[in-house]
Amino acid sequence: MRKVLLLLVIIAAFSCKSEPKKTDAAADTTTSLMAGSDTLIYPEEKYFKSIRQVTFGGDNAEAYWSFDDSMLIFQSNNKDWGMECDQIFLMNAEDTFQDSIPPMISTGMGRTTCSYFLPDNKHYVYGSTHLVDEACPEVPLRSGGKYVWPVYDSFDIFVADLEGNIVDQLTDEPGYDAEATVSPKGDKIVFTSMRSGDLELYTMNLDGTDVKQITDELGYDGGAFFSPDGTKIIFRASRPETEEEIAQYKELLSRGLVQPTEMELFICDADGSNLKQLTFLGNANWSPFFHPSGEKILFSSNFEAEEGFPFNLYFIDIDGKNLERVTHGETFDAFPVFSNDGKYLAFSSNRNNGGTRDTNLFIAEWQE
Repeated sequence: MRKVLLLLVIIAAFSCKSEPKKTDAAADTTTSLMAGSDTLIYPEEKYFKSIRQVTFGGDNAEAYWSFDDSMLIFQSNNKDWGMECDQIFLMNAEDTFQDSIPPMISTGMGRTTCSYFLPDNKHYVYGSTHLVDEACPEVPLRSGGKYVWPVYDSFDIFVADLEGNIVDQLTDEPGYDAEATVSPKGDKIVFTSMRSGDLELYTMNLDGTDVKQITDELGYDGGAFFSPDGTKIIFRASRPETEEEIAQYKELLSRGLVQPTEMELFICDADGSNLKQLTFLGNANWSPFFHPSGEKILFSSNFEAEEGFPFNLYFIDIDGKNLERVTHGETFDAFPVFSNDGKYLAFSSNRNNGGTRDTNLFIAEWQE
C-alpha cells in the first residue's frame, strides 16, 4: 500500500547528523510556485533547485498532480485539521498550509487512501472504507513485534468530483480494493485487489469495466504506476520464498495484514507481460515513480540503513543499472511524484519537522 502508515515508525529516534544548506528561493523570480522562504536542501541534493514546504504538521503523503499540473490531491491525518485518520485534500499547485487548512474532498467518513486525478481534472479516484463503517478503522502498527500494514477488506475504489461528491463506485468485490492510479494516456487504471485470494495487480477502464489481472505470484503487489507513455508499469512487491516466509505471509494476510519491511521493485508491460525484478537491494524498496523520460525510476529505500532508517530517494534505470542516490537526509524521504511537465517533484519528508514525527509535503523545483 502506498500508505502513510510507514511514516509513523520510530522517526523521532533519528536526528539530522548535519545541517542542511538553506537557499533563498525568493532570489529565484522565474516561478511563483517556488516563491517564499521555506527552502531546505541538503548540500548533495543536486537535482533540487529550490524547495517549498507545503504542510506543517501531521502525516501528509501521496500528493498527485492534476493532468494540467495546476492542482494536487493528497492525504493527511493532521489532528489540527480535525482528522482522526487519513482523508483526501485538494490544493492549488502554489498553495502552502502553515496558517490555513486545505479543502477536504473525501467524505470525512472511514479511512481513505491513494487518490489520483482523472484526465478531466474535475474528478479523482480514491480508496475508502466508509461503506462498511463511518468510523476510522483500527491501525495495528505491530503484530507479534513485527511492523505491519493493514489491508482493510472494507476498502473499495470510488470516483468523486472536486467538491467531494461521489459519482461512481468502481469496485464491489469482497476484500481489499485500493491503490488506484491512472495512466498518463488517460485510458486505464491500475490497482491492487485481494479478489484472487492474494494481493495482485489489476487494470480496468476508467469506468470500472474490462478488469484484467496482470500479476499472479505469491506476495504483496502494490503501489503501481504507469510509465509516461502508458506502456509499462512499475510497482513494489514482496516475494516470500522459504516455507517459513510463505507461512508467515499467509498467516498475516488471513488477518488483513502485510509486513512491508522486505520489498523490491518490479517492472512489466501494461498488460503484465515481460515482468522482471528491477531491484535486488534488500530491505524496503517502494514508492516508485517514473522519471519523465520513462527511462529511469525514482523510488524510496532504506537499503543502506542498518536499523530501518533513513529512507532516501534513489534513481535506477529501467534495466536495473546506474543506481544513484538523490536525497541525503537522515530520517525519511518518500512518495516522489513528478509533475506531468517534469519541472517539479512533490514528495514527503521528515526534514524541517523540528524533531517531531511530522511528515510533510514538499515541492522541489527540478533541475538536471
